[in-house]
Amino acid sequence: MGTELPQTVRKLLASQPIELPIFHPVALKLQRMLSNYDFTVDEVARVANEDMALAIQMLKMANSPMYMGRTKVATIKEAVVRLGAQSVINIAIAASQAAAHASDNPTLDSSMKALWQHSHCSALGARWLALNCGMRGAADESYLAALLHDVGKLYLLKAVERLVKAGVINSMFDDELVLEIFEVMHVEQGVRLVQHWNFPAMYSEVISAHHADAWDTDNKMLAIVRFINMVCHRNGFGLVHEPELKLAGTLEAEILGISDFQIAELLALMDEARDEEV
Repeated sequence: MGTELPQTVRKLLASQPIELPIFHPVALKLQRMLSNYDFTVDEVARVANEDMALAIQMLKMANSPMYMGRTKVATIKEAVVRLGAQSVINIAIAASQAAAHASDNPTLDSSMKALWQHSHCSALGARWLALNCGMRGAADESYLAALLHDVGKLYLLKAVERLVKAGVINSMFDDELVLEIFEVMHVEQGVRLVQHWNFPAMYSEVISAHHADAWDTDNKMLAIVRFINMVCHRNGFGLVHEPELKLAGTLEAEILGISDFQIAELLALMDEARDEEV
């Protein structure tokens, strides 16, 4: 039914305000600071601490085994010094995304939780891939690209939630309709979001092509996100489970030069990430 999504529903969803609660204001403020190259360690720490709940969640994520390893940080400033501003801003965006993936509607809440698992595991896996596939210098950007590649889905879920509360859409919808909405609209809405918030163009490029049949094979960050997306689908991280999906021998694996051993190691790490409480 992919392209048969009723035009009335499509128009309703596409017309929702861009300011739906997708990104935390503090996380966006930090992203703007980074985009303008205008910050000090103290300023990043001060802005991050403007919302204590967010700061606590950031420290929890910074100290998670998949992200930090054995080295622990006790304050946001210490995290900035030890991890770097881009890493801390990534964690701020991730922490705010984790909080946004929740709804009073049981069907939507279930979809949001599964979507968060997918986005979180994708981001951690993309960071690992960058560090292990000759892209060490782009590990932070790869993390954020993977974290945001399906942000259009979160936007659409928030839009559906808003329309249900307003009585415009019947609350008795199912997972099949949610998946159809995603298939038809999530890429265009994700691009719209990151462009509206002035994220660098590399992120909209990844979002726009992470499902495309024809894509820029010279873009290794895109290859990382496409590959980690397949990993998540193969292992059931999120709403889609395709256990028969072959990872070795894909064009993405070839571009990244990833071995069967590395794939096995990545899968083990992803299983650990899924079990983390965030």
